[in-house]
Amino acid sequence: MKQILVIDDDLMTLEVLRKILEAEGYQVVTALDGQKGLDAFHQTSIDLVITDLVMPVKDGLRTIMELRKENQLIPIIAISAGGAIAKERYLTAAQYLDNIIAIPKPLKRKEIIETVKKLLRRKNPPDALEI
Repeated sequence: MKQILVIDDDLMTLEVLRKILEAEGYQVVTALDGQKGLDAFHQTSIDLVITDLVMPVKDGLRTIMELRKENQLIPIIAISAGGAIAKERYLTAAQYLDNIIAIPKPLKRKEIIETVKKLLRRKNPPDALEI
């Protein structure tokens, strides 16, 4: 079973994403900020990360950069509702980092599920069949 790490300082977002992903058969680990997310990443075998960009302690961009230093291939979805600047600017900045898919909040169930499935398929060997 694939394991997904969801990092967001908003409890409602964490709960909604957990429910959506678990309903699709994924195991979900959650963290309330980037540092806790990195700690969880080190303690568990993670197949994909979904992270908010605007968070206390360690923001999403710093979290993504640290994840990339440790694992260049881990699929990452960046999400944001914005903060001091518009969400589109945060999401655009995240996309400049390699292999990041950016999704604005409010999140749409179908978009999250399709993006997660697409990214997890990319991790398959090149000769694996894509469904």
